[in-house]
Amino acid sequence: MAVVSAPLLAFDDVRLSFAGVIAVDGISFEVKEGELFAIIGPNGAGKTSIFNCLNGVYRPQEGSIVLDGTSLLAMKPDKIAGLGVARMFQNIELFSNLTTLDNILLGRNLHMRAGILSAAMYAGKAKREETVHRRRAEEIIDFLEIAQYRKSLVGMLPYGIQKRVELGRALAMDPRLLLLDEPVAGMNLEETEDMARFILDIQEELKITMILVEHDMGLVMDIADRVMVIDFGRKIAEGTPHEIQTNPDVIRAYLGEEFVGLEIEHSEASEGGRL
Repeated sequence: MAVVSAPLLAFDDVRLSFAGVIAVDGISFEVKEGELFAIIGPNGAGKTSIFNCLNGVYRPQEGSIVLDGTSLLAMKPDKIAGLGVARMFQNIELFSNLTTLDNILLGRNLHMRAGILSAAMYAGKAKREETVHRRRAEEIIDFLEIAQYRKSLVGMLPYGIQKRVELGRALAMDPRLLLLDEPVAGMNLEETEDMARFILDIQEELKITMILVEHDMGLVMDIADRVMVIDFGRKIAEGTPHEIQTNPDVIRAYLGEEFVGLEIEHSEASEGGRL
């Protein structure tokens, strides 16, 4: 008999509202270890609210959120980060007057254990720690192919490179679960293809579980293992990319009732079509 392993993340019947406005309406989903799970939906569907629940910015009124057996509901964001949940933000949240290396090193802060005195004197444990953390930051810089920008001030870098630095800072936390909030928003085609390649490398080489929120349907359908579709705070579908593309409820939410039959017929005629 096959042994079914427990999911890394269980998001169960979560409800979140603000002054009577429902942002997340009883949504449930699970994410398996090593999976690339995508959440899609129109603007205002509740995607960012789900992320804010996952990393402790919002506290739902109902439901449960469990990461590898530990409830996240009563935890503050720093404690959740300490459990291995990292986030790449939609809007770049870097320190523009610091270098690429320094920004990525900031992601190592939660792993630093040296005391104040040792750090102030830059001796003993603090010195050894910094050597280890700098080595890890340099590994990430090489992984993301931004070595030529390591000493450049982030504020002077092209937008696509800044997004890579943002990703690098999240990776510096050595996460178990990486939340990617619209990682290719505002990028051109070449930058989008590069980011897609790095996301796949993170999954295949670093074995990091990821949840992706993204409006670029081509990217989502190309790289996601499973996709959940939400609208007005509710889940309307979940499945493989192909299942999602041929789901009448999904087509209706994105394109309207009159397109449902046409889109299903087209999808069945040419498998792998995109919404």
